[in-house]
Amino acid sequence: MFLEELLNRTGLEVLAHLDRQVTVPVIDGPQAQGDLIVLPLAWLVRHPRDWWELPAEGRELVRGEAGNNPHTLVADAGTCRMTTWLEDPERLAIAAFENTAPVWLIHPEHGATGIAPGAWFVRRQRELGAGFRKPVLIAD
Repeated sequence: MFLEELLNRTGLEVLAHLDRQVTVPVIDGPQAQGDLIVLPLAWLVRHPRDWWELPAEGRELVRGEAGNNPHTLVADAGTCRMTTWLEDPERLAIAAFENTAPVWLIHPEHGATGIAPGAWFVRRQRELGAGFRKPVLIAD
């Protein structure tokens, strides 16, 4: 799928300098987009609960530090269920989803990436420093 087609289908926008004729990759494995990372659900210590269908307009997962540039998860109707009821000892997990067709993570600055069918969770990325200082969340 081309970025322009995805944007037309979802009504979301990206920055004007991004090439709308680029093919959005669909990746079957861990992937990062700005301050988020998508990982296999099997890597989460405890499995989530209280699943629901991803709405047609998608779901905003997180916004940047200044309150703009949201990361939005979108999918074709009936192909993705998700939850935000996660138990993550590091408190970085935001959502989990299971999809039977590619889902798309869209961000105004980064464009879009496709996530292959499977079971995944999304968490914030962080910087690890030397010693025992508190991890710093990566700001997008």
